[in-house]
Formats: sequence, C-alpha cells, structure tokens
Amino acid sequence: MLILVAIEEELKRSELPDHEIEYVGVGKVNAVFNTLNAIEKYSPTQIVNFGTAGSLDENIKGLVEVSSFFQRDMDASPLGFKVGQTPFEEDIEITFGREGVTCGTGDMFVTSLPNLKTDIVDMESYAIAKVCKLKNIDFRCFKFISDNADNEAKDDWVDNVSLGAKLFIEKIGSLKD
Repeated sequence: MLILVAIEEELKRSELPDHEIEYVGVGKVNAVFNTLNAIEKYSPTQIVNFGTAGSLDENIKGLVEVSSFFQRDMDASPLGFKVGQTPFEEDIEITFGREGVTCGTGDMFVTSLPNLKTDIVDMESYAIAKVCKLKNIDFRCFKFISDNADNEAKDDWVDNVSLGAKLFIEKIGSLKD
C-alpha cells in the first residue's frame, strides 16, 4: 500500500512510520506527475490518497471515503460536452466500486458553489484516481473535511489542515495491503 498526500501539513511521514508516504503537491498536474513517479518507484498494487477537502453539504463532516471522482473545472460545454466531461472521452465519473461521497477535483480553491455539484471538493484526487484507473491499480481515497467551501474556507482550512491525520491513522490501521 502506498499513501499519497498533497502536502506534509496534512500528514507527516513520522505519523505513519511503517507506511510508504509520498507527497504529490497541490493541483492536478502535480498530482499526475508525482503519482506516476511514485508508481515507478514503488510498483504498488494499491494506492491510498489522504488529504483535506471542502464540503458542499453541511452534513458531511470529519473523515469520509470518496467513491466517485469528477473533474469539476473541465468545461467544454460550448463544444457540446457536459460540464466535467473531458472532450472525446465518454466517462465523466471515475469510480472504484466502494460506497462513499462524490468529489469534484479542480485547480481552484473553492469558496463558492462550483458549476459541477458534488458532495466535496479538492485539488488532487480525480487526477490520482484517473492514473490508478489507467494503470489498473486499486485506489482508495479518504478526505478530512477542513472547511465548507465558502467565503470562510481559507481561514478554516488553515486552522484545520492537520486535524484529520489522527482520524486517517486510525482508519489506515483497519485497511489491508
């Protein structure tokens, strides 16, 4: 099992010393590039992504597992494609057959409702999920809700970025390699 995290403030290597943890950076491009490098380095059969996310539903709090991933900032609708659909690709959603929340990934820190409605928003998981799908690697994703993706999101994220690590560490102990 390989754990991918955007930044060290979300989870320090020293907090899970018996696991391989790689930092992929912020945003989809960094996530793809560094996920591919991590796959080359470790050849994992399972990748687990952990990080923070904003909730678009006030009832979604704490640590959640994500089951479906969308690219929220892909908008080629003037060309006749759905919001979130990459042109000339059929699938708009990436799933791994687990029960959980939906996540819209994009390269913008969300402070208001995005065009593509999902349960939560982040900046990396869709990219990592797509790489895992294309490489046929099992993928799981856990997000700690750090904010409500509103006008207070920046301050909330800063205050809460490291609070989910303890919950994730407890969860990771129950997962199998």
